[in-house]
Amino acid sequence: MMPGGEFKAGAALAVLVGGLSLASLFWIPFDYNDMDPARRFLPPQGAHLLGTDNFGRDVFSRIMGGGRYSLLSALATVAGSAALGSVLGLGSGYAGGPADEILMRLMDALSSFPGILLALVMVSLLGNSETTLIIALLVLFVPSFTRIMRSGMLQVKNRDFVKAARLWGAGPPRLIFVHILPNVLPSLLSAAVLGLSNAILAEATMSYLGLGIQPPLPSWGRMLSESQAYLFNAPWCALAPGLMIVLSVMAFHYLGEGIRRRFSPGTG
Repeated sequence: MMPGGEFKAGAALAVLVGGLSLASLFWIPFDYNDMDPARRFLPPQGAHLLGTDNFGRDVFSRIMGGGRYSLLSALATVAGSAALGSVLGLGSGYAGGPADEILMRLMDALSSFPGILLALVMVSLLGNSETTLIIALLVLFVPSFTRIMRSGMLQVKNRDFVKAARLWGAGPPRLIFVHILPNVLPSLLSAAVLGLSNAILAEATMSYLGLGIQPPLPSWGRMLSESQAYLFNAPWCALAPGLMIVLSVMAFHYLGEGIRRRFSPGTG
């Protein structure tokens, strides 16, 4: 893809997916939980742009509503894990020594923990809900952000402008958040946008397995799970949420790669 093309493609897809999801806050063609046995498995037509499912619910309306909850879960996951990972990574990299070594070994152990198993543990402890899903995904995403911010700290903390600020009497909080953090923010931004694509895919996977967003709230992953039994006689029920997951993952992947190449052109 041409330079800058990834960012433009990602932005266009993000506007499409985000626009549909945001629009559902104010308008959807039908109530996404409105059931009508008389219109079961209607193919895409007229008022039902993407057809209806096994309960006679409008698939397009459920796609819009599902995007609201799927994107909200992804945003909450990435925001929380980026904030916590930034604090841990910057503090660990700045402190160095045994504290840094212990924390990074803990991050390695956390990364090796199977995501599905962690979700099952969380569900057994906290119950099956969207909040539980976000907590489980947040824990899984923290190690990657911690490593990214620690790496940025190690690259910047011994530069001349940091040494000069230290000589002028700047304490650790000021050094970290005023002088060092702005220089590692591009890496954090790129990782956060890329993380959105991973979070959307992870949420869809968990919901597909019944560990995520619960009925009556719509979810792209749960829509896929519910429609697999009707894949051959009503393929639109599965194709619609599957396409939205693919477009969302592509959108934030391209955006993240575009941001990364924008601030690190030598890596492209």
